[in-house]
Amino acid sequence: MIDLLIVLAFVIYSISSGFIAKKKASQNLNEYFLAGRTISGWRAGFSMAATQFAADTPLLVTGLIATSGIFMLWRLWIYGIAFLMMGFIFSIGWRRAGVLTDAELTEVRYSGKGVLSLRVLKAVYYGTVINCVVMAMVLVAAVRIAEVFLPWHLWLPSGIYNFFLSVTSASGISLGSSVTNLDPVVATTNNIISILLIVGFTTLYSTTGGLRSVISTDVVQFSLAMIGTLIYAIEVVRHIGGIGGIVDKVVELYGVNLADKLLSFAPTGGELLLPFLIIIGLQWFFQMNSDGTGYLAQRSMACSTDRDARVAALVFSWMQIFFRSLIWLIIGVSLLVFYPFTPAEAAGGNFAATREILFVTGINDILPIGIRGIMLTAMLAALASTIDTHLNWGASYWSNDIYQRLICKEWLKRKPKNTELVLAARLSNIFILLIALTIMANLGSIQTAWFISLLFGAGMGSVLVLRWLWERINLFSELAAITVSLIVAPILLVVTDAEWIRLGTMALVSTTTAILVTFFTPKTDDSVLISFYKKTRPMGFWQKTAVLVGDDAKVPVKKLFKEIKITFFAAASLFLMLIGVGKLLIPAPDTSIFFPILYLVIAAALIPLWWREATSDPADTIEGENV
Repeated sequence: MIDLLIVLAFVIYSISSGFIAKKKASQNLNEYFLAGRTISGWRAGFSMAATQFAADTPLLVTGLIATSGIFMLWRLWIYGIAFLMMGFIFSIGWRRAGVLTDAELTEVRYSGKGVLSLRVLKAVYYGTVINCVVMAMVLVAAVRIAEVFLPWHLWLPSGIYNFFLSVTSASGISLGSSVTNLDPVVATTNNIISILLIVGFTTLYSTTGGLRSVISTDVVQFSLAMIGTLIYAIEVVRHIGGIGGIVDKVVELYGVNLADKLLSFAPTGGELLLPFLIIIGLQWFFQMNSDGTGYLAQRSMACSTDRDARVAALVFSWMQIFFRSLIWLIIGVSLLVFYPFTPAEAAGGNFAATREILFVTGINDILPIGIRGIMLTAMLAALASTIDTHLNWGASYWSNDIYQRLICKEWLKRKPKNTELVLAARLSNIFILLIALTIMANLGSIQTAWFISLLFGAGMGSVLVLRWLWERINLFSELAAITVSLIVAPILLVVTDAEWIRLGTMALVSTTTAILVTFFTPKTDDSVLISFYKKTRPMGFWQKTAVLVGDDAKVPVKKLFKEIKITFFAAASLFLMLIGVGKLLIPAPDTSIFFPILYLVIAAALIPLWWREATSDPADTIEGENV
């Protein structure tokens, strides 16, 4: 009962935040989706981190550690480069562009008859296809949490429960049961009731209050999630005898060789080194959010100043890669001891899914009443913070890019009212949610879905970055990248199981195609490039446009290399700090503390090289030259 009261308090707070923000959110789409561009940097950064702190991600981390060891977490950590690059290179441009969605940027950046078609295509591809797959992954995690903690067949009156049971049985829907011994129909009914309640309250406040309510709840949600998982980490470590004995227990259970593999921050086998380096070398750049596209750009656009947009990315990067990762790292390794596995189990086809769910099982087995309620609230907060963002972000495409731009302005030749657009936004939330629920019912392992989504996104990253850095990129470049992704990804899924070959091939084919198409298709009109340049002041290879507006052609390039250097120092500081602390907490067998301490010293020494740039007001000057 105490656990449920804690959860209920959180639900009431979230719903009330939506109604508090309803009046402002109902004014227009700018207020609804960008909170009137009034968000401070730290709140935007917390909101980004809350969205990334999804209910599925700690389950994914637990599975990755068990299947491949700590070094596989670089698959998540490497995104820190992209997050920092977004902050130092792209976030200010997003804010200055004055657009409501990243799809709308298409008509600001490019010219030609196909611009509107590309805008609509991206709205559908990102706002529906990609967005709903990600939401479905989160909802799969929600189902697994619900299986353990929400036994509705025991709580609800038989008359009410039997109604849901009969509907489930008649529909033939099966969400299954991976951790309980319930009848599949009963388990599915429980899961459906849980999902309906969870997404119902999340949709209520996010649809009502728009981005204001999303960010207001995100700040609380992320704080709860961090506190809850920290308590979980402390409790699971206590149950296995303290953090000092983790390594010895892993060695005792799995032997020196396997323990070394599980606890190493780098691949231990030489045959794994090249694939590992290729994957992490490509993954952070060749992905659909490499320039912040999506909800990260939305948070940048919602910031009140350029400085806030940059601070948001910095706060997000450290919360996401350093603080959150260390807590999950401790939990994931501790669960190896608390729930040991055998070689036979590791060879099973369902091993990843069974290890993922242990993150949830541990909450039930390890945490006492009250503390378990805090952790349940933290997981619900993590789930809600991801769903609310993806609902709000996805709805922005349908209301702004499809309903307003395509249907009203292009087809009906009329200007829609603000109240009409806000209504369309709210209805879009429900439409997107229904699609995500449909996809969820057909997903298995979170890892599998994540790997497939990475492959489809790998074809997009380079051209999204290049459109900011190179004036020659045009609308056909992006169309080519999207087309290649949709054609090549399914082929690669069939012909090879080696992920490094998949990602490498996709990156090479899509980038080469996009660049070749760029040179054989019309350039963007100078008038469009000049307008975009004046608005965003992009850095990089904009020599011709810079000259046309009266700037020195060399300045954008100088600024780019300056920000790349700062990004490198910031990333090095972040990763060295992560490795140093991580190795001190969980050292590999028979290793010295010399190098972890050295990493921490170097990380601290690098901070002054990027801190001032990260926290000062961005300027469009380099050594006195006007950009």
